[in-house]
Amino acid sequence: MHMRCGSDREEMTTGMSTITSEQALALAPDTSSAQAGKKLAAGKHWKNLGRAATALWGECQGSALYQVRVDLIGMAVKCSCPSRKLPCKHGLGLILLSISDSGALPEAEPPEWVASWLVKRSAPKEAAPKASAISPEKAAANAAKTAAKREKGVSDGLDTLDLWLTDLVRNGIGALEGQPTSVWEAQAARMTDAKAPGVAGRLRRIAGIPGASDDWPAKLLGELGRLSLLIQAYRRLDTLDERLREDVRQLVGWTVTQDELAARGEHVSDRWTVLGQWVDSQERGLEQRTWLQGTHSGRLALVLQFSFANQPFPESFIPGSSFDAELHFYPGAYPVRARVAERAGEPVATHERLPGCESVEAFLSARAEAVSRQPWLDRLACILRDVTPVCATVDSWWARDASGAGLPLDGSDHWRLLALSGGQPVDLIGEWDGEALLPLGMIAEGIFTPLWGVN
Repeated sequence: MHMRCGSDREEMTTGMSTITSEQALALAPDTSSAQAGKKLAAGKHWKNLGRAATALWGECQGSALYQVRVDLIGMAVKCSCPSRKLPCKHGLGLILLSISDSGALPEAEPPEWVASWLVKRSAPKEAAPKASAISPEKAAANAAKTAAKREKGVSDGLDTLDLWLTDLVRNGIGALEGQPTSVWEAQAARMTDAKAPGVAGRLRRIAGIPGASDDWPAKLLGELGRLSLLIQAYRRLDTLDERLREDVRQLVGWTVTQDELAARGEHVSDRWTVLGQWVDSQERGLEQRTWLQGTHSGRLALVLQFSFANQPFPESFIPGSSFDAELHFYPGAYPVRARVAERAGEPVATHERLPGCESVEAFLSARAEAVSRQPWLDRLACILRDVTPVCATVDSWWARDASGAGLPLDGSDHWRLLALSGGQPVDLIGEWDGEALLPLGMIAEGIFTPLWGVN
């Protein structure tokens, strides 16, 4: 029997689905929004509440009467308040109210301001009008000319970077510990100018390695080696397997459009469980990584979303929920990144145990096989079954299996994980970056608890 901390865990029941308040709060953009949303999860703040098969709605009294609506299929929220946070506190409050008191939202036909929004969301987006009409032959010729120009720019830029890396290693990397990050930023800027943004991003990540740990020289050499391997692979694109060629081009910075993805990517329809998500700051905004696992296919999928200038992420995902959808996987030697092409039905809470690795050794073997197919695989979702969180020191935490083998946990504050587990084995979900496991969620006694988000 697991010892568990007490919590006011409540569930939203809509049809056959149940979403806990804890899972819903993982949608909050920050702690203050979550706390404010909790305060609004009471009927006294609301008027004209209602629900239908695919939506929730209500009017919340604040400094004005705000119209709030929730699309249950895509978990999208729209509110008439001026807040730039999405979901705002009113949207969170409405979702939490539907969980704590579903009777407060009677079944009804959506009012016009809700119905029109739902219709607009479901309507296919029209292609932007072309600036001028030109013949298909001329358009193809222009595209080929542009591509050839970019190919040359990328190749020249990578040649210059290769010379710089060679000089860097020849002169010794010890002096890099005291060098400013501008040394790396200058090279990253040159790669951006050469139309190789993927390489530029990799250089900016490498810039944080010197001096960051006791073993930074070994880590730096490893990353420089992978970068050099990418340069050599790009020079030999014609000799690579077609799938690995796709990886190399995307890693350098060539994009795959949605039309290309639909035509060339693998299509997989399944019930997808949201394993967890994480948000990182990028140069000009935020990057959200959401990991999914197919119930029938067993496939892992990584959905990458970006936000700039405080704009919301295009789609919302509730950790620990499942939804039916078709995913399009980006072509590659070990395809993991995917795009949700079409959802069907609202998300439902996951209560079943997820398939995963029974030991640390099994996961590391699976990861080694993946890296053998795609050497630049930076991150991979990990589901470890029956592992125990262990605090070795204040700043050293591990997930240990029955054999005593363990993986180090990223970060230093995992007391919540320990408290929820009661010191007993749990199923742990995380993101492995080759050095440490970033906990994203856990399952104990059939209950999924997100370990990232606001609670």
